[in-house]
Amino acid sequence: MARIRFRDPYFNYRYRHYLYTLRATIALSVTFFIISLFNIPHSIWAPVSTLMVMGNLPHVGGVLDKGGQRLIGTALGGILGVALLLIPSAPPGTIQVLTLAAIAVALHATFTSRYGYSVLMFGITILMVTGDGNEDLTIALWRAFDVLLGTSIGIIITIIVLPQKATDLFRFMLADNLDRLASLYYAHTLATEADHDQALEEMKKTTSQLIKQRALVDAVHKEGRLRRGELNSLLSLERRMISTVELLLETHWDTRNGHDIIESLEGLRDEQQQLARDLSMLAHQVRTGQEIDLDIAALDLQRYVNRAFSGRSSSGRALFSPSGYLWLNRELARQARALVGYLSNIQRLPSSRLRKRASRHHLVGGRRLSDERPDGAQL
Repeated sequence: MARIRFRDPYFNYRYRHYLYTLRATIALSVTFFIISLFNIPHSIWAPVSTLMVMGNLPHVGGVLDKGGQRLIGTALGGILGVALLLIPSAPPGTIQVLTLAAIAVALHATFTSRYGYSVLMFGITILMVTGDGNEDLTIALWRAFDVLLGTSIGIIITIIVLPQKATDLFRFMLADNLDRLASLYYAHTLATEADHDQALEEMKKTTSQLIKQRALVDAVHKEGRLRRGELNSLLSLERRMISTVELLLETHWDTRNGHDIIESLEGLRDEQQQLARDLSMLAHQVRTGQEIDLDIAALDLQRYVNRAFSGRSSSGRALFSPSGYLWLNRELARQARALVGYLSNIQRLPSSRLRKRASRHHLVGGRRLSDERPDGAQL
């Protein structure tokens, strides 16, 4: 049996739910061990902070982003809280009023910004430190220390114990969506009307995954490999491709009078199926960290123009659906070429780490995906 490689990105992605649970358990165990070993006062805040910083964030970038905001908010809240407690002979209610004013200013300054979590931790920490305004300074300092300790442990464990990178997660989701679009597009060229509902379900899954990718942008940016602007541009291209494929599926079956014309366009299906194979190959290159060097040919639609525009319905009216259908195919090819061009220009997208591990998972070598149907069957 091959030795399990615990820093293998494919292994960590496949079992990410179990590994996230394991990391959180280890982090809490370490926190409990430290606070018990050193008998740290008011220690309940340490494990609470550990769990909060790791909560529902299984990847490094998310914890770094959330943990960094938590550390900043905690430090600022602790410093200001201690400063308020050091006010000599403060009149009754002064500390509470100043505390509320500080929280109000912080909330106003960061309204609708991505630093809302820092403000939340700032407010919680300053309230913990100042209490009712009569708190002992030692208690305030220990509370702030416990929060910093728990947060730091959560960040460290996430980084060193079976780390799951948000960059890898984003990459694999992009590859999965490209594979799904390739399969949908290929199946569309062979589909019967009964396949339509199933195709729509697959489109819903694709859109749902795109939303999950958007939620990863800040975390991926925090890991430092890809910039936020690059990610947003990628997602914009991906969204347009999803919309185009969805329109293709609808156009094909909602315009039954033009269906026979579409089927009679000799060579169109071959071009469509080649585009599907190219999308599948692109997904393979993204997933395995290879250089993006795919050459996607533009669809030659000029030879179909006369046939498409001469179509008539049974009532003699001109059919616009065949020409619209051809235009959508051309747009999909153009968008795919744009995506390839954009991916190939991102210098830090290729990954030697992924290429090295991919060979152990039989993702590289042997039969090329371009020689297969996107659904996995041999062409």
